[in-house]
Amino acid sequence: MIAVTGANGQLGRLVIEGLLEVVPAAQIVAGVRNLDNSGDLRALGVQVREADYDRPETLAAAFEGVEKLLLISAVIPGERVRQHTAAIDAARQAGVKLIAYTSILRADTSTLGLAAEHLATEAYLQDSGLDYVLLRNGWYLENTAAAIAPALANGALIGTAGVGRFASATRADYAGAAVAVLTRPGHANRTYELAGDHAFTMTEFAEEVSKQARRPIVYNDLSSSEYEAVLLGLGLPKMIVDVVIDSDVKARNGELASNSRDLSRLLGRPTTPVSEAVRTALQA
Repeated sequence: MIAVTGANGQLGRLVIEGLLEVVPAAQIVAGVRNLDNSGDLRALGVQVREADYDRPETLAAAFEGVEKLLLISAVIPGERVRQHTAAIDAARQAGVKLIAYTSILRADTSTLGLAAEHLATEAYLQDSGLDYVLLRNGWYLENTAAAIAPALANGALIGTAGVGRFASATRADYAGAAVAVLTRPGHANRTYELAGDHAFTMTEFAEEVSKQARRPIVYNDLSSSEYEAVLLGLGLPKMIVDVVIDSDVKARNGELASNSRDLSRLLGRPTTPVSEAVRTALQA
């Protein structure tokens, strides 16, 4: 059996859908924190089990009979290592043979604020004695596309990334890579740097939005403090604002760019182009 933690999340649901294309539903376990919000997963025919990172007693039972596990990283900074450690320990106790973990691009060298917890999880997993696959996901195209609606309202995208390039891919792309390593042989104890095939600057992204929306959208590059003030003024939580600012600053220094083609090789196709992500966002 194959289990997916965080199966109620956006990435987790896409992985479940991808697995269903190649694996019988009865052989798929959807691990969720809240069983009450999983009716649609049950309707797919998969096994739905409670798997709450903050309640370790639920994890061993959730992983019973599971051979391969996709450990989707937890959400709250500062809590991830504790939560991931509990999941890895429970998987080992339950007899899981392989864990694939959704990490971050170049976790071993990245200075992104999110990287330290991912690297610590990678180290714990590698020392666990279990086979592992490190899926080092790059930036999500959806993160950038989420800014399109306010940009259309105001005539501009804003950020503090300068001319930094984003080698982004969609959640569906990253989900496809996870499905590939969980269902095909030859991936044990390997690390994949997952990124989009064609990196872009925010100015180039604005140009694509302008082209498809048929109205001028510019990219206004702000200082970090100016951008922070705008985001906080919009009511975003400080925790989220800190991640956004840090990511833009590090993108300016080249940390979200990549020449890796691991993702497209795992998918067996090119990654989703920026033009398609923009089109999808505009249609929505």
